[in-house]
Amino acid sequence: MISISRCCFLNNVGISGSCSPITYKQRRLLPTSVRVLASGPNRDRNGSLLTESTLKETRQDVASVHQVDSKTTVSDGVHDVYEEDAATEEQLVTPWTYSVASGYSLLRDPHHNKGLAFNEKERDAHYLRGLLPPTVISQELQVKKLMHMLRGYQVPLQKYMAMMDFQETNERLFYKLLIDNVEELLPVVYTPTVGEACQKYGSIFLRPQGLFISLKEKGKILEVLRNWPEKNIQVIVVTDGERILGLGDLGCQGMGIPIGKLSLYTALGGVRPSACLPITIDVGTNNEWLLNDEFYIGLRQRRATGQEYAELLHEFMTAVKKNYGEKVLIQFEDFANHNAFDLLEKYGTTHLVFNDDIQGTASVVLAGVVAALKLVGGNLADHKFLFLGAGEAGTGIAGLIALEISKQTNMPLEEARKRIWLVDSKGLIVKSRLESLQHFKKPWAHDHEPIKELVDAVNGIKPTVLIGTSGVGRTFTKEVVEAMAALNKKPVIFALSNPTSQSECTAEEAYTWSKGRAIFASGSPFDPVEYDGKVFVPGQANNAYIFPGFGLGLIMSGTIRVHDDMLLAASEALAAQVTQENFDKGLIYPPFKNIRKISAQIAAKVAAKAYDLGLATCLPQPKDLVKHAEKCMYNPAYRSYR
Repeated sequence: MISISRCCFLNNVGISGSCSPITYKQRRLLPTSVRVLASGPNRDRNGSLLTESTLKETRQDVASVHQVDSKTTVSDGVHDVYEEDAATEEQLVTPWTYSVASGYSLLRDPHHNKGLAFNEKERDAHYLRGLLPPTVISQELQVKKLMHMLRGYQVPLQKYMAMMDFQETNERLFYKLLIDNVEELLPVVYTPTVGEACQKYGSIFLRPQGLFISLKEKGKILEVLRNWPEKNIQVIVVTDGERILGLGDLGCQGMGIPIGKLSLYTALGGVRPSACLPITIDVGTNNEWLLNDEFYIGLRQRRATGQEYAELLHEFMTAVKKNYGEKVLIQFEDFANHNAFDLLEKYGTTHLVFNDDIQGTASVVLAGVVAALKLVGGNLADHKFLFLGAGEAGTGIAGLIALEISKQTNMPLEEARKRIWLVDSKGLIVKSRLESLQHFKKPWAHDHEPIKELVDAVNGIKPTVLIGTSGVGRTFTKEVVEAMAALNKKPVIFALSNPTSQSECTAEEAYTWSKGRAIFASGSPFDPVEYDGKVFVPGQANNAYIFPGFGLGLIMSGTIRVHDDMLLAASEALAAQVTQENFDKGLIYPPFKNIRKISAQIAAKVAAKAYDLGLATCLPQPKDLVKHAEKCMYNPAYRSYR
């Protein structure tokens, strides 16, 4: 039995393919105990890993390895099978080599490596003797050891780089580590640290993860997708890097976001790692600093726009559907406003698409607002909302809140929108500005005199809920928070911009300036705050509460389109997970330590809504969707090998 790379074939063992880098003479000399190795794991023609025990069967009939043609032996005695060492710089060489089968490659395959957890039987069966120290330790002890190491790092970016290294060397251990320590490690692999990682991605880049599709690949994107080794892809997270968190245009270096999001799809939502594909579409960058940075890894040109941009994205969307089918979930991530809304509208009726910045943020914030009402009192329709920020996050949240008000009260959507006011960089959005507004802001232009400053808008509108999605730090000033506290016994304040440096205010500021009366949530994590002898635990309106479970619900039901009612179902499911114990601490979101159970509840509600709407294709519908969701979840525990 011979394991081959995906475009090699050895006719003498009955394996066929489309091409072979091995000459007939070399092929004739190869024994059946020899494997052809690629840079990735050894797989058969169906993509399955060929185990050492399978190879052992053919080895029993072979006493020794045949000598290779002596002409290809270089001076140090290493067999230069493909004459790579003898080639000139101009000559093309084939990057495959062959060797006697051993466990060496198994230790370098992140999907199957277990490190020191290989037991004695496995070490014998898979030729690992001598390649590992003699001790055998459990996965749990490995996790303890890695956490001890991570806690020794003082710089968050060092922890991030270490985590990425774990992911590339031992996948199951990485996810076990993340799942068991999710509250401590979520800020490392996701916001806020991932923002710094993207800013410095060119400097810390060691090995590629995911697919990079640039303007150079225009006309052959389908071919690029087929270069990815995994064929059964269920979730793609894609960015063009133009609006990374609150950090702006980071171009190709935005890849850290899709990688981080998909890590959470697996750790928090249980989607198989092999079913996840991070993609960055590189159309250039307008960031002068990156264009002049010698370590920048992307195209060194200004961003493509207009028809050139639209054609590349359309080719990408068409190729994804052709290669992976109707049910692959495409999550748009950190696109600029002018593209985000257009892409969602254009492909929402033809593809299974989801924009986390618009829809995911909306769902998680609506859940927090619904939970906060249990502390404040009243229904959604009884409250007035004021937003600072009218981009994709702000208008997305506003739209979902208005939709929920409309459904709860049966009032027209236009009427529900009148309870929601938005402030952008030019001030309060009012009807006198209608002609100059972008199309996604126009539904929020109400009758009112123009107001420039946020504090004046608070005093004029008299909101009960203040939500910040501006991407500008410290815009909820002391005067603004004090004005909210003067108007409300329990002001609801959401400072949602990421990373932490861009948050509209800190948790300490919100609690101190409101004299401990604010119900506060933020986008990035803040430590507990003590005020007037009481400890307040700030909630985090983190999209990670929603999108992993939401995606799992779509996948397990075979949903073909996203509907707004599914977002409402996800919000309701999340809000229902907040306990009285959480409320007693001032929390309006449940702890992340229970996130896998929360994700299962969300997945079940989303799937149920998909079945109700006739958008699910996995039939018949399971009787218990929560148990079915839990059963579908990826388990990072090590597997036993034959």
